[in-house]
Amino acid sequence: MSSRLGLALVMALWLAPLQAQPFVFQDLKGNAQRLSDYQGKWVLVNFWATWCPPCLEEIPDLVELHEAHRRKDLVVIGVALDSTEKSVREFVNRFAISYPVAVSDYDQAAQVGEVNVLPTSYLYDPKGELVSYQEGMLTRSSVESYIKSRQ
Repeated sequence: MSSRLGLALVMALWLAPLQAQPFVFQDLKGNAQRLSDYQGKWVLVNFWATWCPPCLEEIPDLVELHEAHRRKDLVVIGVALDSTEKSVREFVNRFAISYPVAVSDYDQAAQVGEVNVLPTSYLYDPKGELVSYQEGMLTRSSVESYIKSRQ
């Protein structure tokens, strides 16, 4: 597959702009993670579970994405669903997840939008507008390519 076609397929997975909803999740450190706290940055909210193989496969890319951009233009927020707080804490420690992680449920997830499959990710632009979401796994390069195409 050519790289141009691969990029086109990745871009097709992200859907058009959607109505943004403010959200707040309490992370494992007890801090509130609010969309409004990240004005001026891209915000990727990733819903996942400790038992979900594609979720676990994408986490290293999300850690790299967060580390590469967090000081300047992007933050990743992980929201674990269908998992216990204990299992999430153990997982975060074992895999050195550096981005904020919350343990939540589907009712709270609805603040952001529907979560029909795991993983599901929602992307907000620096103005706080929901611009895209993806059901299924994503990569650092797909997120960076999408953001680059919107600048």
